[in-house]
Amino acid sequence: MVSISLCMIVKNEEDVLERCLESVSHLVDEIVIVDTGSTDRTKEIAARFTDLVVEFPWRDDFAAARNESFSRATMDYCMWLDADDVLLEEDQAAFLALKETLDPGVSVVMAPYHTGFDESGHVTFSYYRERLIKNRAGMRWTGAVHEAVTPVGKILYGDFAVTHRKTRPSDPDRNLRIYQAQLTAGKELEPRQQFYYGRELYYHRRWEEALEVFQRFLEENRGWVENNIDACRLCAACHKELGHHDQAALAALFQTFAYDRPRAETCCEIGLCFFQKEQYQQAAYWYALALTCTRDDRRGGFVAPDCYGYLPCIQLCVCYSRLGDQKRAETFNELAASYKPDSPTVHYNRTFFQALAEKTP
Repeated sequence: MVSISLCMIVKNEEDVLERCLESVSHLVDEIVIVDTGSTDRTKEIAARFTDLVVEFPWRDDFAAARNESFSRATMDYCMWLDADDVLLEEDQAAFLALKETLDPGVSVVMAPYHTGFDESGHVTFSYYRERLIKNRAGMRWTGAVHEAVTPVGKILYGDFAVTHRKTRPSDPDRNLRIYQAQLTAGKELEPRQQFYYGRELYYHRRWEEALEVFQRFLEENRGWVENNIDACRLCAACHKELGHHDQAALAALFQTFAYDRPRAETCCEIGLCFFQKEQYQQAAYWYALALTCTRDDRRGGFVAPDCYGYLPCIQLCVCYSRLGDQKRAETFNELAASYKPDSPTVHYNRTFFQALAEKTP
């Protein structure tokens, strides 16, 4: 059985660190905690789980801090977590099963990262991340923000997921500050960092600047296909926020098809464009197309699971209801229920259709 070092970077995480470590400490063989300047009880909590608590001066570079944590690891593989991550019980079992059977020839284990949830706890946003990385195999973290490791060698897709459970908002301006400091210092952002810089501008509602960054990113044509697709979708969102003509947003969404086959997320956004203009036949076409798209999380892009079933069904229900085809609308509502039986929208629609039926002679 392979051995695993859990490698973490932390700062002022007293509210979540114990929860994280309790979910994973019994699964790993070593824990390395790199503290970047905590002033609360973070180091005290970490010391209850490991003797390897190291101080590392923060210098606005997440990759540097993660590389420091990996450099302290002595086991076969390094695993990273953020302090507000946890392994749920079912994922702990899957993790242990993988650890017991993992081929030492594997260089990187990719695993789902669940970061968005609805009111019932269903996952609404997920993507694969490099989670176990073979130690001393020459792979390093890059990127001062949104840092990543470029996998090399044999890659395995694991069944266990890591769940991101925030308890409080983080500094919303930190990432943008880091990017802008780099640009002020004359640093040229590589394609992945350019894409994420655009996202930070978008999150800060700086629509014109974000649109400019995304368009330049796409024009340079050096990005990864999934980032290209997301950049097109974010361009569409910027056009909408800026009040540009509908055709601008649609053109940006259609541009995603130049990179790969349609994603359900894109089809749902195109459907919404027509829905908002009350063009329900056109909207229904795109929502129906979303239902034909195959979900493939292993492509590595951001995935909105609802777009592969529940959301297009609910929207098709509304489209056909407004087109006067109540029977077809009700059929799609029940199909939506097969994805989310406890959906308040499904139950509301059932009440609506029942009342409609009672009025019909």
